[in-house]
Amino acid sequence: MEFSELVKQRRSVNFFDPDKDVSPELLKQAVELAANSPSSFNLQPWSIIEIRDASKKEKLRKLAWDQPKITDAPVVLIFLADMEGWNASSHVFEKNFEEFKKAGIMKEEQREWLAGSCRNLYGISDARSLAFACKNTGFFTGIFMLAAKSLGLDTHPMDGFDLDGVIKEFKIPENYWVPLIMSVGYFKEGSPMPPYKWRKKYEDIMVRF
Repeated sequence: MEFSELVKQRRSVNFFDPDKDVSPELLKQAVELAANSPSSFNLQPWSIIEIRDASKKEKLRKLAWDQPKITDAPVVLIFLADMEGWNASSHVFEKNFEEFKKAGIMKEEQREWLAGSCRNLYGISDARSLAFACKNTGFFTGIFMLAAKSLGLDTHPMDGFDLDGVIKEFKIPENYWVPLIMSVGYFKEGSPMPPYKWRKKYEDIMVRF
């Protein structure tokens, strides 16, 4: 499928076929495609909680405006954005720096420079840390939806949920923000497909001040 068609065919579908499962292998493929997303200093501050258990989906549905697509979809994903993902004490930071060294991108003596740059850019305030986490996780989730569509899957991202309730129910550590949850599965044939919605044109998007 041409990329232009892939983008146009992606929809936030409201009706999922509850009898058509998403294999773990296919989900893994979509996640690993999305893992090629760009991120600040390659810190990749995203994680996912995968929910397939019916009782857990019922609990999540109650916390998310009682949306049926949460229980109808075979898989629901809770996307997590690590607000401490920039910190040099993070295992991802350490892994990332070691990979930088292996690739010849950085040398050992640049560790403190990298740590300081991340701290000065993303760690100087709670707002900066939150922006860092959500911005980069946004890259990942956007590409995940396109990756899923390329594999024949449908998705629906949602930010209509009780944030504190979800964090408590699923025991999410305090360093994570939850920018969205997402139903993943297959469109239920015969159900209404959302029409293609209005989008800004080039002239609307490009601005000067």
